Amino acid sequence: MAPGETPDAVVAAALPTRDELRLLAAIAQPTVLALASQLPYLRSIATLTPLALPSPADRAQDRNAQLRAQISARLRQGDVDAELGVLAPLFEDHAPAMVAAALLAISRQPSAVSEPVSQPQQDGWTRIFVSVGRKDHASAKDLVGALIKEAGLQKGQIGKIDVRETFSLVDIAAPAVDQAVRRLTGVAIRGRRVAARPDRS
Repeated sequence: MAPGETPDAVVAAALPTRDELRLLAAIAQPTVLALASQLPYLRSIATLTPLALPSPADRAQDRNAQLRAQISARLRQGDVDAELGVLAPLFEDHAPAMVAAALLAISRQPSAVSEPVSQPQQDGWTRIFVSVGRKDHASAKDLVGALIKEAGLQKGQIGKIDVRETFSLVDIAAPAVDQAVRRLTGVAIRGRRVAARPDRS
């Protein structure tokens, strides 16, 4: 801010005295960050107006606007021929807008987790062996929790989970396999310390 200019806002991170608040008010409408226990004191020295915070609906609108801006920027950038090639057959049976909506809905879904149905391994995924199963009362939810909390994985890095009697098979995004195996080994799941390794069956 240039010398002599008036600030748009003044924020007090520390509780001001009556005189300090009067000085701040002479510069601009002050905003005071305070604890609930400090409100009685502030009410005794000033008339308070609660600061309106964005509602969940407002934040959702902001996220949606940001997503639309990212999509617009990607469209301006171009170079989506390969993606159009994948989607072109769908456009024969569905409106492009509905295809785009379906893609957005899929992108917002959490990773599918199933038990105990075994699925073929897909490109980009590596199956790991974990030495805990149904006899240990372990579930897919237990494995997901351990992989996220203990191994530091994101939900999107965890694929299909097949919980069997004495062990489990978990599909992990290929770049995260080493991290999953290293950090999961020795972790207790349902009271049992487990071993993890890439599945070679």
